[in-house]
Amino acid sequence: MRIVLHGQQAFGQAVLEKLLERNENIVAVCSAPTKEGKKEDPLVAFAREKGLPIHQPASWKTPEALKLMQSFDADICMMAYVLLFIPKEVCDAPKYGTFQYHPSLCPDHRGPSSINWPIAMGKKRTGLSIFWPNDCLDEGPIMIQKTCEIGADETLGDVYFKKLFPMGVDAMIEGLDLVKAGMLIKHDQRLDFGSYESWFGREAAEIDWSSPVGDVYNLIRAANPAPGAWTTFNGKELKVYDIAYVDGAGDPGVVLSINENGTTIQGNGGRIILKRVRPVGGEKMTSKEWAEAEGVVPGQKLGI
Repeated sequence: MRIVLHGQQAFGQAVLEKLLERNENIVAVCSAPTKEGKKEDPLVAFAREKGLPIHQPASWKTPEALKLMQSFDADICMMAYVLLFIPKEVCDAPKYGTFQYHPSLCPDHRGPSSINWPIAMGKKRTGLSIFWPNDCLDEGPIMIQKTCEIGADETLGDVYFKKLFPMGVDAMIEGLDLVKAGMLIKHDQRLDFGSYESWFGREAAEIDWSSPVGDVYNLIRAANPAPGAWTTFNGKELKVYDIAYVDGAGDPGVVLSINENGTTIQGNGGRIILKRVRPVGGEKMTSKEWAEAEGVVPGQKLGI
C-alpha cells in the first residue's frame, strides 16, 4: 500500500518510525515549512535521515498543492499532528482518502487545545479519535476512539506524553490495518452533543485566586507545561507549574508559608503549594528559590 505520512513534531516522527519498522511503503512525507532561523522539525529531520521524499508546501489550498498530492498516487494519507488546514479535495486525493489523529473524544473538545480544556474543566476522562477530515475543523466521520482517565493530579504533560501520545501512535497503525483490510469505518459525529474550544492561550491561563480552589488547581494542571498558568507578584508575571493541594481557609492569594516543600498560597476553599515556577526572563526554579530572590514573605499577596 502506498502511504503518504503528513505530520509534525515528535508524534509525527513516532508514527513514521512505526511505519518503517513494519516495512510500509512510504511514498512521501509532508510537513509544515521550516521557519527561517528555526530548528528543523523532528519528523522532517528523521525522514531526511531515512532518505524519504519530503514536501513542505506553505499552503495546501492551491491547485499546485492538489496536484502534488495527486502525484503521489497514494492509497492512503495518514495525518499525524497537522496544524495547517488541508482542503477536503486534497484529503480525498489518495485512493482511500485521509485519516487523522485528534487528542479528544470527538465531538467533545474539537479544536486546537483539546487536551488542555478537559483538564481545566475538571473532567475525569478524555481520549483520542481517529477520523476522516472534511472541510470543517475536527468534524469528519470517526473511525476509531480510545479513552483514558485523567488522574486527579495529572498535568497536560502527563495526559499527553504518558497516555494520548503512545495510544495515538498505536491507534494510527490500527487505522492503517483497518484500511488494508477494506474496513473503511465512518461514523458521523453528533455535533450538537459536542463542543468546540479555541486556543488555551495566555488569557485562559491567568490565575484568579478568588475562583474556587478546585478550578484554580485544574487550570494550573491544564497549562503545565504549556502555555503555563500565570499570576503576578508586585506587578511582575510569575508562571506556575508543579503544585500540590492542601485544605485550609483564609484570604485568597495570600502567601502563608515558604519552605523546602514549596510556597503555600491561600485559595478560595483550600490552599495550593507552589513547587516549581518561572519568573519573567528566568528559568524554571523551585518556588523557594523564587521567593528568596524576590524577597517574598508570608502575608504578601499574589495576583496584584
